[in-house]
Amino acid sequence: MSLSIIRHDWSLPEVIELFQLPFNDLIFKAQTIHRQFFDANKVQVSTLLSIKTGACPEDCKYCPQSVHYDTGLEKEKLLEVQKVIEKAKAAKAIGSTRFCMGAAWKHPTARDMPYVLEMVKGVKALGMETCMTLGKLSQDQAHALSEAGLDFYNHNLDTSPEFYGNIITTRTYAERLQTLAYVREAGIKICSGGILGMGESLKDRASLLIQLANLDEHPESVPINNLVKVKGTPLANEQDIEPFDFIRMLAVARIMMPKSHVRLSAGREQMNEQMQALAFLAGANSIFYGDKLLTTSNPQVEKDNALFIKLGISPEQCEDYSDEIHRAAIVQAISEQTHNSMSGNINEA
Repeated sequence: MSLSIIRHDWSLPEVIELFQLPFNDLIFKAQTIHRQFFDANKVQVSTLLSIKTGACPEDCKYCPQSVHYDTGLEKEKLLEVQKVIEKAKAAKAIGSTRFCMGAAWKHPTARDMPYVLEMVKGVKALGMETCMTLGKLSQDQAHALSEAGLDFYNHNLDTSPEFYGNIITTRTYAERLQTLAYVREAGIKICSGGILGMGESLKDRASLLIQLANLDEHPESVPINNLVKVKGTPLANEQDIEPFDFIRMLAVARIMMPKSHVRLSAGREQMNEQMQALAFLAGANSIFYGDKLLTTSNPQVEKDNALFIKLGISPEQCEDYSDEIHRAAIVQAISEQTHNSMSGNINEA
């Protein structure tokens, strides 16, 4: 079988078999597939901003923003649109190509949606890709975000369906999958992954990847998080995951979803340079850039740049969505529509 075949029919035994390959063989397989679809020395760089912090009604056992746990985190209201735009400008200045905005909600309210939509439009006008994570979405909300120009929606599955109830009880797995379906149907790219180190088994890790890889379309972005243990949460004293097991997760994700960006996400603060280099070798090709991920710390830009230089890695460039490009596209579209109308042709967008 060709390594480049995109599959949506993975079974648990064959995924477990991938996890159990000798480490060198697994990394070689993942790196070979990675090079078929990506420049092995390019990494997509995103910045993540919390636009509304704390007091989330969900009971996710890993999350310091849950109202169910006392973590000392202060509640903050939704940021003003202009403040978000300024943060996005700063992110672009340090090299980020995608700006991700996260709100601690079970779902966005009708009152907050207009502000969220303006944030999307404002960041898009800077020439950056846009991403939001707002919790559960209705079909209408997904379409509204799409019309505002949202490029990506993040909604993690977190873990396997079998282990999920041990981590979250306030939202079902089916609801998460429904939100992903609404997002895909609205034409927005999907960002969805999970968290390692919550007490899950190897079977759970394999099952999570099967859920993602067997979707009709693979998520364009697959964040793999290493649990950041926060005092006050139920998982604060969970045992650390073996570093090689984390690398294996990245490699198997790369093999199963060859065209997806696999993001080395939360937990990088605890990883040394050698572990991060192995992660890139295993097929990870996306990171969060900056000193904070919502409420937890992240390697600073200077450290990331120094590592990139050592490894010969450079950030990917994204399509330019700036106002000038947007206006030029509109002018071109109007010109073409006028020409077609005069020719008696009617083209539907």
